[in-house]
Amino acid sequence: MTAAAAAADDVRDPSLPGRLLAAERDALLPLLRSLPDADFALPTAACPGWTVRDVLAHCSAALARVVESRFEKGVFSPESNERDIAERAEWTNARILDELEHGMTEAGAVLAGRADGAWDGIAFGEWVHAGDVRDCLGEPGAYTGEGRPYALTLLSRVTRDRGRPRLQADLDDVDDPLHLGVPSGTRTPARFIGDTATLVRLYTGRAVDGVSYELTGAEAGELNLYG
Repeated sequence: MTAAAAAADDVRDPSLPGRLLAAERDALLPLLRSLPDADFALPTAACPGWTVRDVLAHCSAALARVVESRFEKGVFSPESNERDIAERAEWTNARILDELEHGMTEAGAVLAGRADGAWDGIAFGEWVHAGDVRDCLGEPGAYTGEGRPYALTLLSRVTRDRGRPRLQADLDDVDDPLHLGVPSGTRTPARFIGDTATLVRLYTGRAVDGVSYELTGAEAGELNLYG
């Protein structure tokens, strides 16, 4: 990649988080509102100890913080996340979904207004958690779907911001190669061959057991954004 191409690749689109959240809202909320209450109590494999309801409460609380610009010290730590879930323990499922929908509608403008883009990754995290819920429910579209182009662009940026190794992803379900991470003059870029969902699972520490893919030049643990 040339220096000019790398610079262009690094240009932030401030509207991107909002577009991802809106696409996920329109796809996910109708599904969630159609669920029986029993499904909200299902345990999720991606977030051990959390039910579907817990994941959704975490997501709605995180977006509420964004909308209200509450970015105090320790926000999004495991302890903070558990407190957010506990604070919503007496809420109805419908109330949690209402807060989630409001956040997915309003948070994009707040994120766009932060010139440093420091919180853009929140939108990617919300999209991943939506995939966790779909995966738990056995619904199609986990870690892919309508928001995939926006999510992959954000993933590319987040992997650079967090200094992950340079990697070229040749995705079965995307035409052009995706470049992630930070180039190094001393290390040959890694390469991934597989589908989008598997790539996202690797970068977010989700299980890939039994999934067919190729990863050369890097270990899976080096990619995990949350490890």
